[in-house]
Amino acid sequence: MAGVNKVILVGNLGADPEVKYLEGDNVVANLRLATTEAYKDRNGNRVEQTEWHDLELWGGQAKIAEQYLKKGMQIYVEGKIKSDTWQDQDGNNRKRTKIRVLSFTMLGSRSENPGGGPGEGNYQRPASAPASPASQPTSNSMDLAPSGDEDDDLPF
Repeated sequence: MAGVNKVILVGNLGADPEVKYLEGDNVVANLRLATTEAYKDRNGNRVEQTEWHDLELWGGQAKIAEQYLKKGMQIYVEGKIKSDTWQDQDGNNRKRTKIRVLSFTMLGSRSENPGGGPGEGNYQRPASAPASPASQPTSNSMDLAPSGDEDDDLPF
């Protein structure tokens, strides 16, 4: 049986993208995304817990991130977990887990997004081009509910 490695996150950017131009016209953007979960504890007090996620975007998506994404913006991200392992200067084994972004959507209105960009858009890598992500702006609407035309083989 094949495994599934899929991550969906909605959160706010903690900083502007860090973009690096590499040899061979490759571009990579690194982002920090905060996701916050709120709940009430036993005493009825509201508790917020924030998790930080390292995101990595390549190619056309990295260029779009550099142009439009800014600190504080809310984005919807789909990607997969990727781990890097290495040895530091002292010979200690190190591991870093990040999210390799496959698609993202800027959320909120133009006035809510300080990036000055379109304020909406869905930037996805086409299935036919896995090595070089491309951008395709579309509507900001996200219909996550099944359309009813699809056969659903979920056990619940």
